[in-house]
Amino acid sequence: MRIHIATDHAGLELSHFLIRELTKQGHEVFDHGPESFDPLDDYPSFCINAALAVVADVEAGVQALGIVLGGSGNGEQIAANKVKGIRAALAWNESTAKLAREHNDANVIAVGARQHSQEEVLHLIELFVSEPFSNDERHMRRIGKIATYEQTGDIL
Repeated sequence: MRIHIATDHAGLELSHFLIRELTKQGHEVFDHGPESFDPLDDYPSFCINAALAVVADVEAGVQALGIVLGGSGNGEQIAANKVKGIRAALAWNESTAKLAREHNDANVIAVGARQHSQEEVLHLIELFVSEPFSNDERHMRRIGKIATYEQTGDIL
């Protein structure tokens, strides 16, 4: 799996840990975050670039997911969700990580770096990456409605 990861200063150390661990697991990981620690950096550009890379890969037929990290994960999720075609979900426990994929076919996971240990975050991401979308008709219908709104502005 190709994985695009982005963070700001709050998740920089965590992102380096995740890149190492996910690479060991055989994933192809691309870092869209800062190169060095800057407590005044801004997460939106990092997260948007990672989300754009996920969309570009999917459009090219490459299986890809994204990870965005920050202190809480909230702002990072919001930034990623501004990219057309992205469904970013904030995960804070096993259930939210799995359901993001199973029910919402989320393609980006957002996690708060200051909310969990490195091992907890790695576990949430592993659950997210390994959980397949259910392809259940009701979930497909709901995702379709979101996509229609995203494309046309029409609320179905």
